[in-house]
Amino acid sequence: MPARETPATRAARTAGVAFTVHEYRHDERADSYALEAATALELDPERVFKTLVVTVGDRLVVCIVPAAEQLDLRSLGKRAALAPTQRAESVTGYVAGGISPLGQRRQLDTLVDESALAHDTVFVSAGRRGLEIELAPGDLVALTGAAVKRLT
Repeated sequence: MPARETPATRAARTAGVAFTVHEYRHDERADSYALEAATALELDPERVFKTLVVTVGDRLVVCIVPAAEQLDLRSLGKRAALAPTQRAESVTGYVAGGISPLGQRRQLDTLVDESALAHDTVFVSAGRRGLEIELAPGDLVALTGAAVKRLT
């Protein structure tokens, strides 16, 4: 397995979609992993998306939103809240800051912010801190089985 291969990149490769992996040096002091990626890779933060695991009632939902934006939890319902980090890590199989919407341990319902469709390609975590995968937003939606809606 190549050094940069993760369950996320494996899922994209297996599905046959075009993608590019971008690596950068992760700073342990970073408090926003997606914004760190945008800065390190010199990208518009509107093209870099963070993966958030949210509890909605008794189920978990993955929300993919632009790095510089805040998830509007009210758009998901009254009982929506960010999932505890340990639960998000356990269910996805990834460490916080490296949670990818692709290749998760268990397929969760997924929502992608509609702004992703405005770009030719977008960036999401490739499954570890310091690694991003760039792919077409349509491929992101298809690979995750996501619904597209306004989330910010």
